[in-house]
Amino acid sequence: MKVRKFTNYIHIGIGLETARVLALRGVHVVMPVRNIAAGEKAKESIAEKVPNAKLEVMELDVSSQESVRQFASQYCSKGLPLNILILNAGIMSPPFTLSKDNIELQFATNHLGNFLLTNLLLDTMKKTAIESGKEGRIVILSSELHQTTYKEGIMFDKINDEQSYNAMYAYGQSKLANALHAKELTRRLQEEGVNITANSLHPGVINTNLLHHNGFFAIFFKVVQSFLKNIPQGAATTCYVAMHPQLKGVSGEYFADSNLKKASAYAQDPELAKKLWDFSVKLTQAK
Repeated sequence: MKVRKFTNYIHIGIGLETARVLALRGVHVVMPVRNIAAGEKAKESIAEKVPNAKLEVMELDVSSQESVRQFASQYCSKGLPLNILILNAGIMSPPFTLSKDNIELQFATNHLGNFLLTNLLLDTMKKTAIESGKEGRIVILSSELHQTTYKEGIMFDKINDEQSYNAMYAYGQSKLANALHAKELTRRLQEEGVNITANSLHPGVINTNLLHHNGFFAIFFKVVQSFLKNIPQGAATTCYVAMHPQLKGVSGEYFADSNLKKASAYAQDPELAKKLWDFSVKLTQAK
């Protein structure tokens, strides 16, 4: 499957590796980054290994809805096509913090920013799918920790409740939201008859800097470091779901180790997915 445009986040090591692999396969990669200087260094590191790489760097802080809207507007104004959207940005287990939009930071970053960005770029993806005759793909990075969430699954009424906040459960909640996002997005795309798929995945337990907020888990992962996936292994499932022709038409699924995997009961609940969608729309409406 040939693709001409790809949007990927350079946030942690696995995002950089995903961009490198796809650039190696001739994909034109647009890299949204929070820090332009760091993004340019990442671009240079890829170009050193892939001399013919087609790479662009654009500024984006996915935790800020204003930044997401600015990025989407700038991207669309370029008139670029978009075949593949990979939602890879994420944070893990910080102390209770509110985003610039006054939403709990993990939910804001790991789910809402990606949800908003997808909606803002969806018309471009639909247009590209029609004009190119090629299937569009939306790939959302979730985690096996989507099973480690609050007992309600998603605490709709207490998203910003500091007293109820548990850093790991809040992370699991945001990762459950990723899987539910792919599920409900698939239903809507299929209902509309659009040639775009949406899937979520667990990249594996990877040795990156994602855990720097959580002292206990950082120590634990240090102890079991020899058992962790390296970054290329961690990026393998992302690239598989984004590119492999064997997955043509496959949508609304959850993957791990480059294979289909059964997600939690919550992640397969269509009513919960619909409720989350409506909740997310409300939280991302322009003020």
